[in-house]
Amino acid sequence: MAGSFVTLFQWRLNSVLLQENEILLAVKDQILSLVNKLDEVGSFLGHPVFWTLHAREMAESFLKLFEPYLKKKGNDEMMSLIRQLDEVTRVAGDVERIRACCQTWVSELRVMLHEAEDYVDDFIIKVYGQTGQDRKESIAEFGSELENINSRVSEIMNRRPRLGASPILEEIQQFLKSRFAFDEDDEETALASCMLNYINLPYDLKLSLLFCCAFRVYHRITKGALVRVLVAAGLIQEKPGELMEDKAQENIEKLVDLGMLEEDQTVWDCFEVPSPYYELSLSVMNAEEFFISTANSDSIIPPTARHVSIHDAENTIPNMNSLLHSLFVSAKEGLSEASYDCLETVLYNAKRVQVLDLENTQLKSLPDKVGKLVNLRYLGVRYSKINELPESISNLRNLQTLDISCSGPKFQLSNGVLNLAQLRHLRMFRPMNDCEVRVPRGISRLRNLQTLEGIYAGGGIAKELGNMTQLRSLEVRCLSDDHADELYASVTKLTGLRNLSLTVERNRIAYDSSSSLRYENSLFPCLESFSPPPLLQTLKLTGHLIEMPLWLGSMENLTKLHLCYSHLSENATTILQFLPNLKYLLMGDAYKGKRMEIEFFRAGGFPKLEYLTIASDDLVEWTEIEEGALPSLKQLSFSNCTRLMVLPEGLQHVTTLQILDLLNVHEDLIRRLSPNGGPENYKIKHIPWVTYIGDMTSQGFWTQ
Repeated sequence: MAGSFVTLFQWRLNSVLLQENEILLAVKDQILSLVNKLDEVGSFLGHPVFWTLHAREMAESFLKLFEPYLKKKGNDEMMSLIRQLDEVTRVAGDVERIRACCQTWVSELRVMLHEAEDYVDDFIIKVYGQTGQDRKESIAEFGSELENINSRVSEIMNRRPRLGASPILEEIQQFLKSRFAFDEDDEETALASCMLNYINLPYDLKLSLLFCCAFRVYHRITKGALVRVLVAAGLIQEKPGELMEDKAQENIEKLVDLGMLEEDQTVWDCFEVPSPYYELSLSVMNAEEFFISTANSDSIIPPTARHVSIHDAENTIPNMNSLLHSLFVSAKEGLSEASYDCLETVLYNAKRVQVLDLENTQLKSLPDKVGKLVNLRYLGVRYSKINELPESISNLRNLQTLDISCSGPKFQLSNGVLNLAQLRHLRMFRPMNDCEVRVPRGISRLRNLQTLEGIYAGGGIAKELGNMTQLRSLEVRCLSDDHADELYASVTKLTGLRNLSLTVERNRIAYDSSSSLRYENSLFPCLESFSPPPLLQTLKLTGHLIEMPLWLGSMENLTKLHLCYSHLSENATTILQFLPNLKYLLMGDAYKGKRMEIEFFRAGGFPKLEYLTIASDDLVEWTEIEEGALPSLKQLSFSNCTRLMVLPEGLQHVTTLQILDLLNVHEDLIRRLSPNGGPENYKIKHIPWVTYIGDMTSQGFWTQ
């Protein structure tokens, strides 16, 4: 971690040069010279001895994790292990002397480079408001200061400590390997393996892991959200011709492969940091005050903290220092009325902030001062009561992500959004019963936009979408006959599109006291004529279908499919069974029949399907699954199947199943499946985890 602040400053300089090349052309040589000097610093900080700066903190975390296992060994052996590990973290007085010397030197370098980064941020804020001679003078002054920073870095490097071979990293690795014979099935040795993996993790991945920890305690984070945050926080190096999102996704996949991020077993495409790695990361976060994570909004935030996460916040947002770069706030049950004034104060002080993520705050508006945060790259205000953004939002020239999902019911997007030239992700997702968001004409001017979600495509927007060939994710609401053909033609041109969601307009229906629905989705217009983009991975169709579109069966890259309110009278799975890469299938009122029979799931069908969710008011019986069907299924969920009485014969042969969810199902079904004498328990007794909620009062879980 010692070299992370150097790398982040390098990436910041490169990013500024790429984004503001025309403005900074006169000082390009000074920027590149400083970047090269920082390469020299980074190489020196790669020496193994710098790992020792947090060895003791990590050792303490390690001991905390191992305490339950050490106690089993008896007091004498436990004390022996503790003494050995403590000795490893010290090794000898000479290493302690080097450690202290390095720590002082690194602290001086860190402070200086943080000040330099703050100067760059302040320059960007200043130069945006200037023109003509004033701007020229500021740029010239900036070039001189870059040379001064370069000289100061050289001067500090000339005083760098002399380093010999440091045994501590090898000593710790040797200690772990010698004391624990690694066995993947042994929890004790698995923890030791975690420690080794963490020690050997490249620091760019360590930084990504730290930001993953910001979300762990207050909500699950999707891969897409994590990618957007990593990019906005400057943790991904910007390179010409490459998408930073692709590199961020690659980092996430590496962490998953290493077991440092785990896919949530109950929610598709969501991740969390498992406990051992979270504790180890937390020790480094606290030691460096790099990232402060707290569950109390009354906590005192250290003045040097640059990244702060407050989860389960109550009442207000605490004041922050001027060095703040990232602020994550998730409220427990919304914030008080006074929180608006608190937020205004935070924004006034934290002018350099790059990531501002406010969730479930129930704020009714954002302070106008948000428009002065010209370094802001990520603005999230999910689950708020905001119906409009301040006009000053148009000043946020560096904004990459604007996430206003689940905001006020009458939210409108002003023309100011068209000034956000760097915008990459515009998310306006709404709950199913909320209306769409109308975007201004000219939205296709946003040439960097990759994500556009929650929009209405009428009024000429459907045609504009055809020019936005850089789009990777598109969600359209309130689709109707008057613009459907135009939309389908435009989407076909989006050859790089990965995610598509289409919801047809809803019609008001007579209110029936036996149903909570007052609206129903219309029929999909002309869907058979649609030709989906070839790289599409996720598809969501919400609305009535007369029959399954034939083109669905040829979507070889499709991994996730939602069919909602399709109300098909035919078998909905016939053309889906042999999709080679489909991993997640949700059928929500997709089929209006009362019985699902053997032809729905044939042997060899759905070869890679891992998650299957079925919701249906009509389904009464699922009779049979052919043996050999669903060979990869991990989780099977039934939701609001209140008439379902029978699970299929052959379910007992789906040996890969780990989770069965029965949510709001018929009480008779629960009794039949019960491990306490249920006559059909044999169908599910191989499934390790079963949760159930009956349609009356019963709820609980079985572990088998």
